[in-house]
Amino acid sequence: MPRFDDALDWTRRHVDSGALPTAVLGIATSEGVVALEAFGTERGRAASVDDLYPLFSVTKPLVGLAALRLVERGRLTPDTPLSSALPEFGEGRDDVVRLRHLVSHSSGISEPPMDQGGLRASLVAPGRDFEAGTATRYSTLAFDGVAAMIEHAGGEPWFDAVTAVAARAGATGFTLDPDASPHEVVDAAAQGLDYPRFAALGHPGAGVLGRASDLLAIGSALLRGDGSLIAPATVEAMLRPLTVGMTKLEPYPASRGQDWGFTWNLRNAAPSLLVRDAYGHGGWGGCEFWITPSQGVCFVLLTNVGGGVRRLGVEADELHNAVVAGA
Repeated sequence: MPRFDDALDWTRRHVDSGALPTAVLGIATSEGVVALEAFGTERGRAASVDDLYPLFSVTKPLVGLAALRLVERGRLTPDTPLSSALPEFGEGRDDVVRLRHLVSHSSGISEPPMDQGGLRASLVAPGRDFEAGTATRYSTLAFDGVAAMIEHAGGEPWFDAVTAVAARAGATGFTLDPDASPHEVVDAAAQGLDYPRFAALGHPGAGVLGRASDLLAIGSALLRGDGSLIAPATVEAMLRPLTVGMTKLEPYPASRGQDWGFTWNLRNAAPSLLVRDAYGHGGWGGCEFWITPSQGVCFVLLTNVGGGVRRLGVEADELHNAVVAGA
């Protein structure tokens, strides 16, 4: 649509400059997709709007939606302790880590490198960074705990639970197979990630691959709020800030102007944004997925830059503002 030309031009400009190797930009409203375009060529192949990209941490809200479906079904609550699924968790801790702590990065679980194997062993290792609920530090390992709770409460593998909830919105393309993507994660090794080793983990905090259309289908369903994905009351609870008043540690200090909801990054005071109700998530490979209810719009940027786009001088908030203004 012409009103989103600025957002499309932003993406085209950064691919043409070489800052982004390839990209797919998609924009949707509650009624569905209104703009979807692919940019760039990699190894002689033009990017396609149907390409799957590694989502990295955009995986987290997908896992969160699967956990929320179990809350709706009476199998979990945000206050359920992790020890209910993993009795061996918590040795040497005098606090209780609950689901709400895991999904809001306030569990105090010590974080290993993202490509380190033995996720469950790392999760249940003794010790902590801080008392649960007193601070927030970004944790990908914590989502192995969420996965354990999903599997214990729901009786099925965590990824099956993710695909089941996504299918409610018509999103059927998610996978854990890294070979499904034609795109290399550029500079992954240089940024400290052994991508093949990481991909083999099927990490519940960062391992899903998907298409722009899949994320847009989820965003549209959340904008509609019609219960097709999760109940309206669940959406309201999902967006309730869980980290207000907590000490906010790197890499998300208080100056970033955000809190964590139920897996979602709530950018309620971000100094660089035009709006105050945006929620979503970014990924280590540069992917962005953001929903702005006040403007009735969501957008997805898929790309493949190890370590994220900001290290190359690309400011994704410029794109965010262009989408919002177009809406």
